[in-house]
Amino acid sequence: MAERIIITLACSECKNRNYYFDRGKKQEGKLEVKKFCKNCGKRTLHKETK
Repeated sequence: MAERIIITLACSECKNRNYYFDRGKKQEGKLEVKKFCKNCGKRTLHKETK
């Protein structure tokens, strides 16, 4: 069975960590998604952090 890891998405503007996801360990590249940031009050790019 494939291993799953929990990743955190942080806002690229204010660096606030807003979202948590799990994904497969073998997936390459970092996840980048446009999501709503409660701290900024607008949709911003969120990048995967550790």
